[in-house]
Amino acid sequence: MKALCWHGKGDIRCDEVPDPKIEDGRDVIIKMTACAICGSDIHLMDGYIPFMKKGDILGHEFMGEVVEVGRDNKKLKVGDRVVVPFTICCGECQQCLRGNWSVCERTNRNADNATKAFGYPTAGLFGYSHLTGAYAGGQAEYVRVPYADVSPIVIPNGMSDEQALFLGDIFPTGWMAAANCEIEPTDIVAIWGCGPVGQFCIKSALMQGAARVIAIDNVPERLALARSAGAEIINFDEIDGTVPDHIKEMTGGHGADKCIDAVGAESHATASFDAIIDKVKAATLLGTDRPHVLRTAIMACRPGGIVSVPGVYGGFLDKIPFGAAMNKGLTIRTGQTHVNRYALDLLRRIEEGEIDPTFIITHRAKLNDGPALYETFRDKKDNCIKVVLTA
Repeated sequence: MKALCWHGKGDIRCDEVPDPKIEDGRDVIIKMTACAICGSDIHLMDGYIPFMKKGDILGHEFMGEVVEVGRDNKKLKVGDRVVVPFTICCGECQQCLRGNWSVCERTNRNADNATKAFGYPTAGLFGYSHLTGAYAGGQAEYVRVPYADVSPIVIPNGMSDEQALFLGDIFPTGWMAAANCEIEPTDIVAIWGCGPVGQFCIKSALMQGAARVIAIDNVPERLALARSAGAEIINFDEIDGTVPDHIKEMTGGHGADKCIDAVGAESHATASFDAIIDKVKAATLLGTDRPHVLRTAIMACRPGGIVSVPGVYGGFLDKIPFGAAMNKGLTIRTGQTHVNRYALDLLRRIEEGEIDPTFIITHRAKLNDGPALYETFRDKKDNCIKVVLTA
């Protein structure tokens, strides 16, 4: 079968690889009918997430049709259309029973690696390095789904693949980022990053009742999409002074009650001294991440506010203004998304027409075109916001 595989930093190829097989009675095999390139995949491409090996199959945002079912799986049957959450969950451990799906205690096959990095193992993830279980990803013609009697979401007839696809990651991620803000009707919410996750953060914050949403980026087409969703925008390349000062100016001195970092490890800020140092340290292997946005969000948030971080970080962060966070009494909430906590509610919202997730898609192509589109997406070329691939 065809699959998009990692061959080193910046080197993604469409390879011929062996078809997956049932390995456990709870497994299913799906024929992929749609998958997407995610910003987190770019972290892998750019070498920001460790423990990748040559030939690893990428992709954690995918869906498809069940073509084979393990003997112990009573949830699914051949022919079911399913979206597969990026988190692999056993459904039986203490964390799963609490609804903390992304920190399942059993599914990370390389738990020792995660424990060394994080202190405890986290859930296995599809297509996301040997740090999170070395599971083959979904940017492939066929995918083995372990523990498939727990997480997969059966999609009703009449809903298109493109409407359903983002239930596996970026729609619940944006929703959880907003939910972590505990939004109140008077809140002004500032969101850094207008990529795919940022766009769903904007939609989710407004759906959850924010009074105003301010979106920060420097890519014109992303800012235009944010504006069309109802956000006020800041192009950080076109303002005088700092983003926190500009937010205060826009809000009559009030500032942001809640802040969302939807950027994560690869901030592309260019003018600030700290961002320049981050880039140099990352390029010379003296640092792991570029957390300019996280620093800015902490400084921009009003006292007593919440900083929500759906953006992915992989290592140790420098120069975080924790004194500001502590003295302002900020709450910081983070985490890989607990997809199954939100998926059925969001599926209902799609069915009822409250939101059409396809608004985010700009590029549609085949797996063969994937390597080139990884570069297009990373480099923000051709007005690219979200890529959907089919076999």
